[in-house]
Amino acid sequence: MAASLPSAALWLRLGAFVLGGWGISLVLLQALLGERIGQAQVAQMGPQVALNLRLSELALERFPPAAVSQLSGLQLGVGEPPVPTPDLGFLGRGRDARLKDQAAQLRQELCRRLPHCPQVVPTNGEARGVWIELASPLEPVWLYAGIRPQLGWPPDPLLATLALISGSVVAGALFLLLEVQRPLQQLEKALGRVGRVSQPNPLTQRGAPEVRRLTRHFNAMLDRLASSEQERATMLAGIAHDIKTPLTRLRLRLSLLPAGGLGGSGREKAEADLDDLERITGQFLLFAGGGGGELAVEVPLQEFLAELAARYDGQPLELDLLPVTARIQPIALGRAVANLVDNALSYGQPPVLLRLLPWQGDGFELQIWDRGAGIAEEQRSAALMPFQRLDAARGGHGHCGLGLAIAQRVARAHGGELRLGLPLSAANPGGFCVSLTGRSMA
Repeated sequence: MAASLPSAALWLRLGAFVLGGWGISLVLLQALLGERIGQAQVAQMGPQVALNLRLSELALERFPPAAVSQLSGLQLGVGEPPVPTPDLGFLGRGRDARLKDQAAQLRQELCRRLPHCPQVVPTNGEARGVWIELASPLEPVWLYAGIRPQLGWPPDPLLATLALISGSVVAGALFLLLEVQRPLQQLEKALGRVGRVSQPNPLTQRGAPEVRRLTRHFNAMLDRLASSEQERATMLAGIAHDIKTPLTRLRLRLSLLPAGGLGGSGREKAEADLDDLERITGQFLLFAGGGGGELAVEVPLQEFLAELAARYDGQPLELDLLPVTARIQPIALGRAVANLVDNALSYGQPPVLLRLLPWQGDGFELQIWDRGAGIAEEQRSAALMPFQRLDAARGGHGHCGLGLAIAQRVARAHGGELRLGLPLSAANPGGFCVSLTGRSMA
């Protein structure tokens, strides 16, 4: 029963589209073609009215007008023709003008078919038509002929047929637009947001049954992706959290060893290994957390980056920061920039240049330059994947292949992208560049 309700509502909307399209098409066709159809109607009336006039005139030679009217069924008037009450208003004047034109056209038709030109007087009272003067030997006698109004009910059969055809076409086009095309466009936009937004919103099921099924499958896919992402984040966070406790114990035991328990170089290597493990654990926690719950704050980026670069005091890091103000997630963006600067200092050639530029109006672009060879072009797409390490270009300790993936996630959260290679701007000091773009967040 519940499954049949959407289908019934869909058929009701389709019926409403058809009726509405037929009514609108009928009004438009009457307005556009009503005058021509009225002229054709008067031209078709001409022979019949001329025949009625001649028969009535022959009958009036032997019978009074009342008898002729009763025997023939024609409406005859004696004396002066009825004078209609004037129809005031703009629409009334328009109807009077159309009726006068039709009366003049009918008179021309009668003049061609009769030996004399009768007088034709239009009447726009309760009955729309004309009074036509008969050739009577005794007193003036008038014959009434009704004329169908151009905008009236019931409509002309030809107009009604054309309106039904055109209305069905218009209704079908509107139905496809509102019930198929628009839901499909919304589905297309929602599919484009998958992978770019942390948690895309499910779509409302609407439109044709096929579109509803696609939307239902899309929402189910979002649920599965969210569940898989949650499981992965929980697993990474759990592993990283569980590793931190034994790491802390190892560091404590290492500090409690006697001075001669390990050689100086052995203690330094053990401490370096612990630092690498803690760095990897921190990267795991950062990647699992995602930073989606951090509030956006409006900050001057040049001051924010200058403060961030202060921790690299004594290292070959140069700054070129233009004034840009944006609403950002400071913790997430700071970690992403730190990852990129650390990579440049570890694997690139000094000096490293951190540049801040405006980007597309209210956006910003961060460029990290080094003088090294960088990542080969065929390996750049793989370098952005999580847990991918490029052994040829990425040696060293304490790296698990998450630095660029975290930076890319932060860039997309800010409405931008992470690019490896040439930046968006034309300025090129030489070397290899990693650029991070973004916009002010809502």
